[in-house]
Amino acid sequence: MFERLLPAEVHTAEILGEDPTATLLPEEQVLVARAVEKRRREVTHARTCARRALRELGHPAAPIPRGAKGEPVWPSGVVGSITHTAGFYAAAVADAGRVRSVGIDAEVHDRLPDGVLERIAIAEELAWLKELGRHGGVWWERMLFSAKESVYKTWFPLTRRWLGFEDALITVQPDAGTFAVRLLVDGSTVSGPPLTTLSGRYLVDNGYVLTAITLPH
Repeated sequence: MFERLLPAEVHTAEILGEDPTATLLPEEQVLVARAVEKRRREVTHARTCARRALRELGHPAAPIPRGAKGEPVWPSGVVGSITHTAGFYAAAVADAGRVRSVGIDAEVHDRLPDGVLERIAIAEELAWLKELGRHGGVWWERMLFSAKESVYKTWFPLTRRWLGFEDALITVQPDAGTFAVRLLVDGSTVSGPPLTTLSGRYLVDNGYVLTAITLPH
């Protein structure tokens, strides 16, 4: 499904349901050393997707450790993103020489739990959510949540800083399947130009809402 949201230079891999061949490399076992079975399954399937996506990019299988903030640590020269939700796991990777950053997120397409929307949405977003209602049969508040997750996954590798839900304003173009992002905080990056705006795409399919952002050089 993510292939429909990402350009050709971004390679993806997905698992829908359970894959008995999913596995962790020995170096990745530490990630689930104390994890319950559900968490172990999530990490195993997501890391399997990551290695499959790397193979599509032309890289050999390599462990994907976890960074200090919980982020996946990719091999040198690679940018990428991982997501998982109930019964669905995916990864997207690209050559760092062609893509500056990529962020993907998948969520079950359903109403947000009570109290979540008030924590993630700012006034302008609440306004367009009210206007859209259930236009197109989409749970737009869930799409907004997913989009903000994709924003963070795009932002963090470039800035190494936290980004709160309230720090990005998202507007949606429902007829185009796209969304625009305006960052409301200092977007200085570790290297390269600052981040001020981003653009992404979304898709509702198979009971999930997917969002993706690609930031080219």
